[in-house]
Amino acid sequence: MATPPANGSQTTSVRHEPLEPSGAGAAIERWTLRAGPYEASVLTLGATLHTLTAPDRTGRPGQVLLSSDRLAHILGPARHHGTVVGRYANRIDGSKVTIDGEEHPLAPTGGGVTLHGGPDGFAHRMWEAGPLPDGVRLHLHSPDGDQGFPGALDVTVDYTLSAAGELTIVYRAVTTKPTVLNLTNHAYFNLAGEGSGDVLGHLLTLDADAYTPADDRQIPYGRQEPVAGTPFDFTAARPIGKSVHDEHPQLAGPGGYDHNWVLRPRPADGTPARAALLEDPVSGRTLEVLTTEPGLQVYTANKFQGAVTGASGVPYGPFAGVALETQHFPDSPHHPDFPGTVLRPGEEFRSVTVLRLGVA
Repeated sequence: MATPPANGSQTTSVRHEPLEPSGAGAAIERWTLRAGPYEASVLTLGATLHTLTAPDRTGRPGQVLLSSDRLAHILGPARHHGTVVGRYANRIDGSKVTIDGEEHPLAPTGGGVTLHGGPDGFAHRMWEAGPLPDGVRLHLHSPDGDQGFPGALDVTVDYTLSAAGELTIVYRAVTTKPTVLNLTNHAYFNLAGEGSGDVLGHLLTLDADAYTPADDRQIPYGRQEPVAGTPFDFTAARPIGKSVHDEHPQLAGPGGYDHNWVLRPRPADGTPARAALLEDPVSGRTLEVLTTEPGLQVYTANKFQGAVTGASGVPYGPFAGVALETQHFPDSPHHPDFPGTVLRPGEEFRSVTVLRLGVA
């Protein structure tokens, strides 16, 4: 069904329908936002950014996210593609947190860590959805003790799309008890179009002069190291594939990039500032990522083995896309020198990320 904008503007159209006409997929809503030549779709399962379509330099539209319409893939190997992950995105060492002197065991996901909020994290939940004038708002209630995290949490995520090619994601949350919170979107981008091959030729620029080296479980050691003179130096545009296979101890374990970059200081007034610029020289498509978050996890899909097939019919292999996850640092609750992630009653968590599409 179509939902006209509340302010009467026809700049952005918003409609929704079941993901599938019958069966299990009928319970999942797909919300489609369209503004000018840009289109985004969002699923209520996992508050997922499912597709994102933008024109290339010739005006030809292309879908630039790795995604699948197959329910078996969405529930299985693609279960984190484009989802909102939480309560705590990324990893927490030892599957426990201590807040105000009280230790809280968390649901483990294996390897001695809790990843993306636990085995039943926010990515696997059905969110409630309703229209905004230029997008959709999703809401999730997470009860006290959910996956071991203290406090009942109410979370909203707004996706809005403009005809200028800006998809804005606004996260908000409140809690009944002190808890830790770290939310992000786990979309994988391929600006040449999903299924078009790897992204090793994409140019990446990161507004970061340091990164947090990690152990073989991708848990940070707790220190920040300068990127200058290393394969992690993207302060100027360089192909993702230029150094991804270098013999560097930080690349050997993950088989590529799966690291947190320390972004340059964000504006104190909460205005999103640039974190990254991704460019595809072939199509001309560009993606600027702006955020209020202090960190950016870059994952180059190193371990993909073709388990997911998108609308193109092409299985996604290694380096088929790149995730640019705006967030706080991994394992922050165990590193007091990292930006804090504790949310207390009476406070509102607010985080903004802007995906700005364009052409070179």
